[in-house]
Amino acid sequence: MFTKTFMGYAAKAKEQPLEPLFYPPPKLGDQDVRVAVTHCGVCHTDLSAIDDYYRITDYPFVPGHEIVGIVSEVGKNPNGLKEGDRVGIGWQGRSCGKCEWCKLGEVHLCLDIVKSATWVPYGGFSTSVVVDSRFAYPLPPALSSEMVAVLMCAGITVFTPLLAYAGKSPQKLGIIGVGGLGHLAIQFAHALGYEVTAISTSPEKKAEAVGFGADQFLLLDDQAGLDEAEFYFDLLLCTVPGEMEWEPVLDTLKKRGRMILVGFPRMSFKTRDLLSHELSITGSFLGNHDAMREMLTFAAAQKIAPKVELMPMSQVNEALQKVKENRARYRVVLINDIPET
Repeated sequence: MFTKTFMGYAAKAKEQPLEPLFYPPPKLGDQDVRVAVTHCGVCHTDLSAIDDYYRITDYPFVPGHEIVGIVSEVGKNPNGLKEGDRVGIGWQGRSCGKCEWCKLGEVHLCLDIVKSATWVPYGGFSTSVVVDSRFAYPLPPALSSEMVAVLMCAGITVFTPLLAYAGKSPQKLGIIGVGGLGHLAIQFAHALGYEVTAISTSPEKKAEAVGFGADQFLLLDDQAGLDEAEFYFDLLLCTVPGEMEWEPVLDTLKKRGRMILVGFPRMSFKTRDLLSHELSITGSFLGNHDAMREMLTFAAAQKIAPKVELMPMSQVNEALQKVKENRARYRVVLINDIPET
């Protein structure tokens, strides 16, 4: 049993910079594992949680949920994991196991999802985390730790809906946003056989989008281009937060087309086309155990490669600011340099 003090970087109050926080090691349940964090990605969700955007944050709050590390201690029933295993951990670190969704195997829809977050009690901007061993995934050797960190949240977020809607014949897919989620979505969609159009507000991202696998590139403020794409897409995948003009975008969907939301956008639009064209708008949240394992295997086989910037964890506030200001290209991953205590 660990007796040393652990450390993380915590927000002491809403919208405050992170400060060092020292705490005793959380206890392990029978199915839990303790994982020494080596890498942790910085996600826009971390910023939202620090600011209590979702109204679920308790302070002091240690964020971080795109985690790669080494198993350092196991409970009585660690589901095959052992000390020394390299594992990846995403947003979800446990589930209630009792609700209707858990019983169906759709653990990501657990009715107790708030308490199931990896950052309960302390997240990955820290020495270590404790999670249910079923949510710590052994990693393919072909995937580097800095790449896997991003895949554990951003990767599963875009892979799950793309896999669900992938058809036998190529479908015309528009991916809104070429950022932290979007640049991965383009790669996964290309590998899954979609015809991919990257849709962005940034013309300078065209070359990179094509390099990631996009067949075409469309600017959101190019009304002539949007008009030309009327009734073109079978699916739209929205990876961006914030606000945008929705009516011109919805006009690019075929009748009975579908918009999939993965990026928490703000939406306001007239419902005329939604009804008259029988359009659907749906959300997609993470993925279950099978989807996570399939995503990691698929990423290794297809050489899916997030574009990352590496920073030491001691510069976590600088990293968060870079993400907040949309200066990351395209994900920031922290390398743990917290000293042993």
